[in-house]
Amino acid sequence: MKKLLLAGAMGLLILSCSKKENTEAQDVPSETSAVSEPVKTNLSGDQIIETLDCSGCHAVNERMIGPSYKEIAEKYSDKDIEMLASKIIEGGSGVWGGVPMAAHPQVSKEDAKKMVEYILSQKK
Repeated sequence: MKKLLLAGAMGLLILSCSKKENTEAQDVPSETSAVSEPVKTNLSGDQIIETLDCSGCHAVNERMIGPSYKEIAEKYSDKDIEMLASKIIEGGSGVWGGVPMAAHPQVSKEDAKKMVEYILSQKK
């Protein structure tokens, strides 16, 4: 039973952390480039979050696979915006548990900073 529960949880993790494409602003790599450049949007931080797979692992008020936005806001401050934006783009692990956060290389640094600013605004 324990193995079945673990297998189900891993399946949910894989499905919930799969990448949703942002249809509003996509970058198609050229034939000479294997990696597309990040695309900057004109969306707010919370709107950018909605276009990505963030809600599969995070919620505003409750811990899911990853920490809630309120937990993140309580742990970090404005001095951490650059570092947290890099974690959104590059992914990360080990700070909140053993499940790694997926990388989001399609997100520009500017948009990642907007996302972090929105998350930090959830501070109590």
